[in-house]
Amino acid sequence: MICVSIGRSRHKHLLAEYQELVKRGAKLVELRIDYVASRLNLQRLLKDRPCPVVITCRREEDGGKWQGTEEARQMVLREAIALQSEYVDIEDDIAAKIPRYGKTKRIISYHNFRHTPDDLIEIYDRLAALDADVVKITTMAQNPHDNVRMLEMVKQAKLPTVGMCMGDIGTPSRILLAKYGGPFTYATFHHERVLAPGQLSFDQMKDIYRYESINADTEVFGVIADPIAHSLSPHIHNAALAEQGINAVYVPFRVPADSLGQFIEDVPKLGIKGLSVTIPHKETVFKHGIKATPAAKGIKAANTLLFRDGESIGCNTDCTAAMDSLELAMGGLGQKPSPLQDKRVLLLGAGGASRAIAFGLKQRGARTVIASRTRDRADKLAAEFGAKSVEWQARHTVPADVVINGTPIGMHPNVDETPFNRSYLKPSMLVFDTVYNPESTLLIKEARSHGCHVVTGVEMFVRQAGLQFNLFTGQEPPLETMRATLKRVTGPVK
Repeated sequence: MICVSIGRSRHKHLLAEYQELVKRGAKLVELRIDYVASRLNLQRLLKDRPCPVVITCRREEDGGKWQGTEEARQMVLREAIALQSEYVDIEDDIAAKIPRYGKTKRIISYHNFRHTPDDLIEIYDRLAALDADVVKITTMAQNPHDNVRMLEMVKQAKLPTVGMCMGDIGTPSRILLAKYGGPFTYATFHHERVLAPGQLSFDQMKDIYRYESINADTEVFGVIADPIAHSLSPHIHNAALAEQGINAVYVPFRVPADSLGQFIEDVPKLGIKGLSVTIPHKETVFKHGIKATPAAKGIKAANTLLFRDGESIGCNTDCTAAMDSLELAMGGLGQKPSPLQDKRVLLLGAGGASRAIAFGLKQRGARTVIASRTRDRADKLAAEFGAKSVEWQARHTVPADVVINGTPIGMHPNVDETPFNRSYLKPSMLVFDTVYNPESTLLIKEARSHGCHVVTGVEMFVRQAGLQFNLFTGQEPPLETMRATLKRVTGPVK
């Protein structure tokens, strides 16, 4: 179950959002009374309520907005109990001062906005002893391992326990709480009005992660990156899992570089079966006991990890996806020799995506020239894959049949930028931009206006994700669902 938190300064707005949430399927709502700025009328808020509520009145030191006295705050909590609120949230240090009465259930809570303490079990034991119906422990995640410790504590708990880590590192604990036996998780009314760091919205929890379908048997997949907020992989993979009726969830894991080794060790504890890998981990994952497939070994980068029978395997679906996208556009998908053979290709960029593309181009006999804003990286990549390199400023002097952008130039929000001057575009060119958000980048728009054939980043992104989906689940990917989902979340082409 998802408990949706509402914090508004006026009663009518609080009630309006409460009613709206119930229409959208909410089964439990937290009314954050500490946000109410006008004279509080708790009876008005609780009268004729359409679904069960949690009444919370949080102090500033616990992340709340209460401006009155502590005595008055405790009176509010007692009144909520007298009015038979289904739940009342009581901090551990005042639990003894708020007696049990009637059928109202007591959520005894602990908050730590600095870190996740080492003694989570001891904290749970202390809270459970305070006449708790539900124990709630919320802490700030400093590293991904904090999620593991929190969820394992929830699993061991004898009382219903809500254990969550805050911050974007802690978001996985909110999504996976049901798998570990938590009675409910918390979400906010709207993603732009979070009431705690790392909180997701009700719609995100319900529609993207299908939280209420998660149980102990749910398999876990995900993406590791740093930063993670920009990733659209959870949208398309979860849509595909839902389409195929698979009991699994795909979770975003923010993993800083110095936490990667510990995270890989924690994979079995989290029940993770497969991971997508992106910046900055594609090349460094092999330092942590990951075995490479031949393609990943040749590229020296993995964008996919599989965990099977005690083995950790690194794969690369970027290469196949990029080459298939290009060959399809050239009318020769699967042909031998490849339509890319002997074609003059200008590859812009020398990062992870460009590595995979350079490897594929070499296999298919293309004549590749690499230009990067960092010349040393272009030189090294060219030397590895039998290509040539030029200065970034000289990229327009390279005669090319195919121009490929492997840089992030033109990516949202910098949509007015392009890595290639339009005056050098020719109708005979095939232009491929790996940027997928937006799909119609400035480079793609200008290439179309010059009569060039184009391949957008959406095609490559969906294809590589589809190949990952097949590796994760063993099933054929619903590519049209994945493509439609990606286009929906990135917005209409403008």
